[in-house]
Amino acid sequence: MNLPITREEAWNLVKKDNSHPKDLIHYLESEAVMRALAEKLGKDIEYYGMLGLVHDVDWGLTKENSKEHLTKAPAILKEAGFDEEFISIIVSHGCGFDCAGLINEKRTKKEEFALAASETITGLIHAYALMRGNKISDMKVKGLKKKFKDKNFAAAVERKVIMECEELGISLDEFLELSIGAIKNIKELVNLE
Repeated sequence: MNLPITREEAWNLVKKDNSHPKDLIHYLESEAVMRALAEKLGKDIEYYGMLGLVHDVDWGLTKENSKEHLTKAPAILKEAGFDEEFISIIVSHGCGFDCAGLINEKRTKKEEFALAASETITGLIHAYALMRGNKISDMKVKGLKKKFKDKNFAAAVERKVIMECEELGISLDEFLELSIGAIKNIKELVNLE
């Protein structure tokens, strides 16, 4: 799984059209969770991390009309040298949502489930950390799971997408623990304590 650009080049590519701090935090957290997931699954850590880092590369260009999200990403990534398989995995995180004509599409590959679950869990964890005064250092699975079950908390976070971790042979509790740990490892980068 060769990557055409370095992690630094990828980060610059993402920042070219994405400057909102909240978005950049989401990309860093998605990268961290994907890297931790790759390590657990015995997959290529750099490849998984890159998927997490660049998954929303066109968000800054499309957020005003979210139906266009993931319509510009393929061209941006192709120009950067990424292959069709990588681009297809990136686009798949929009399956089931009203963007890029993906509302009726379904994810089928392990990497697709991994990316979707990983980038989605970051919203729940970050919202919970903010509620706890920006603290993640002592966050426990039990507390996060309570928030997961509370549909009114971080209501925009799609719980069924997070549950796709089970398609990887990982229980929800395991995934929550792994994800908390991954974000805890980069807490200074994402303004958490």
